[in-house]
Amino acid sequence: MPARDHFHSVMRIGPVQIGTHRDRNGRTVHAAVCTADRCGWSADYSSQSAAQLAARTHRCRIN
Repeated sequence: MPARDHFHSVMRIGPVQIGTHRDRNGRTVHAAVCTADRCGWSADYSSQSAAQLAARTHRCRIN
C-alpha cells in the first residue's frame, strides 16, 4: 500500500496553492496546483522559491 501524501507548509498565491511533501524516494518536493475550475495546471519543483515564481507567473488559459 503506498504511503499517503501529507502536505505541509501550504500557501496560496492567487488561484495557485503550493504545498510541500515527500516524494516516493523521500525527497522534499514542492507542488504548485491551480485551483481554478477546468484549468488542470500543476507542477512539482525542487525548491519552494521556484514553485512561488511559477505560481506568480501562472495564467489560466480558460475561455
